Amino acid sequence: MAKTETTPAAEDKDVGAAGSQLSTAPAEETGQAVPGSFGGVRKPGALGLLAWSGREAVGWARWIWRQLTSMRVALILLFLLSLATIPGSLIPQTSIDAVKAENWRKAHETLAPVYDKLGLFHVYSSVWFSAIYILLFTSLIGCIVPRTWQFVGQLRGRPPAAPRRLTRLPAYTTWRTEAEPEQVLAAAEKLLKRRRFRVRRADDSVGSEKGYLREAGNLLFHISLIVMLVAFASGQLWKSEGQSLIVEGKGFSNKLAQYDDFKSGSLFDSDDLEPFSFWLDGFEATYERTGPQRGTPRTYEAHVSYRERPGGPLLKKTIKVNKPLEVAGSKVFLIGHGYAPVVTVKDGQGDIAFRGPVPSLPLDGNITETTVIKVPDYRDKNNKPDDLGFQGSFVPTLDLSTESMNSQFPALDNPHLVLTAYRGSLGLDSGLPQSVYRLDVSKMKQFKKENGRPFAQALKVGDKMTLPDGAGTLEFDGIKPWATFQVSQQPGNGAALGGAVAALVGVAASLFIQRRRVWVRAVAGEDGQTVVEVAGLGRSESARLPEELADLAVALYPDAPPVTDPADSADPSEGARA
Repeated sequence: MAKTETTPAAEDKDVGAAGSQLSTAPAEETGQAVPGSFGGVRKPGALGLLAWSGREAVGWARWIWRQLTSMRVALILLFLLSLATIPGSLIPQTSIDAVKAENWRKAHETLAPVYDKLGLFHVYSSVWFSAIYILLFTSLIGCIVPRTWQFVGQLRGRPPAAPRRLTRLPAYTTWRTEAEPEQVLAAAEKLLKRRRFRVRRADDSVGSEKGYLREAGNLLFHISLIVMLVAFASGQLWKSEGQSLIVEGKGFSNKLAQYDDFKSGSLFDSDDLEPFSFWLDGFEATYERTGPQRGTPRTYEAHVSYRERPGGPLLKKTIKVNKPLEVAGSKVFLIGHGYAPVVTVKDGQGDIAFRGPVPSLPLDGNITETTVIKVPDYRDKNNKPDDLGFQGSFVPTLDLSTESMNSQFPALDNPHLVLTAYRGSLGLDSGLPQSVYRLDVSKMKQFKKENGRPFAQALKVGDKMTLPDGAGTLEFDGIKPWATFQVSQQPGNGAALGGAVAALVGVAASLFIQRRRVWVRAVAGEDGQTVVEVAGLGRSESARLPEELADLAVALYPDAPPVTDPADSADPSEGARA
């Protein structure tokens, strides 16, 4: 039988088989990019039309699915998702700060209707953002699932057989030795296993493969993106976030009625609130007194006691900025501080109508506060029921030499309570909600002095305000600090963090780990010596592959020493060619 020569096409096919499945990346499809008719030839009649329509629908569905699950479309959707988050960062969002969003609408009356139609005031719940989000989620799953199964198949498979001509591979070296072929192959198999290669022994060669973690890292990165998307979605759907102002000595129970402001996701149930509680034992704040940073907080911490569950042990914690209390899956952040003047109001009969601290709303960085006191349970000197209201300012540090009623420093250096009084209807019986920081004087009359000027008085701690016409008194008993806390429950934060860390690990693995294959062939030559060939093939061209191949050849020398004077052998010590 005549000896057949290997054609170049067969050699190319042989080398291609050796490099197959070095990656789980889907191969780019060739052929017509724009689909035509998928239904083929349409037969006459209604049945022909029905069959043709079915084939056409299935064909189009498959084409759309292939486009959606391609890596190109996934990258485009990821880019679009990044662009979609920009307006959510620049434009006030109703779900985050409804007041700020409403003020923005009033300040931009021309753009506001356009933004409303585009959903830019609620980007993350808009239809177009959800569409990008769901399409990206579907695309990633469509990419990952078949790629994962392909990778699992590669893990279960064995390295391919050596190509007929190893000289065609990008990294190659050869030499002759007196050792027997079987001895060389056994030594090569042992060496490659010691270097953590997967090894396959054939008749006259040893095939090996290494670097599977590169593809594992690639898949880990894409899976991590899905984890982060799911975490983001769950965080938006089941999140809860509320704020509560607590005066020193008072407590908070994690119930819906205890919050001053509360927002939650669409799937959140108030029954999911964990029954923890805490008390504000004290608040400590110190401020820089000199220099350009005068008034900047140096110490800003709340000392609290808390219970993780009713009847549980009482624990202590100091909450600082960016150092929240973590309890029962929630985080309690310290976000604000102010002062609550403690007052006692007596009516015209001399009875106590109101007593307690009155939290005031800060207006500036020096904690100048607006103060409102509402006294609905009041009787005048004739024992007739009436309402009493006070409004004014609390100033921690009053300096009259500045000719300003604003505080000059946030600490309690010279505290004053400046109030004016009203009588009439507070409007509490109307059933409409009212802000505790605003006094509606539309149905009230201001107290006047004997000269007809509005009645007002600046009080120090211990001072008493006596209302005209025997209407009662107000005593300034003391000052208590208050703190505002934000209780946040984000169920997806842990998963999002884990996904982000895993994504970084996956990217590092896909960038720094090289997938490669190495073959060692040993056959007896015509002169009785053994011809040793070592060749390597990587997923991509890399300078490290020839270096690694040369290192393997040198490590194989003790078991396959080269002959001293071969006329046609290469010197592997000079490195494998690339």
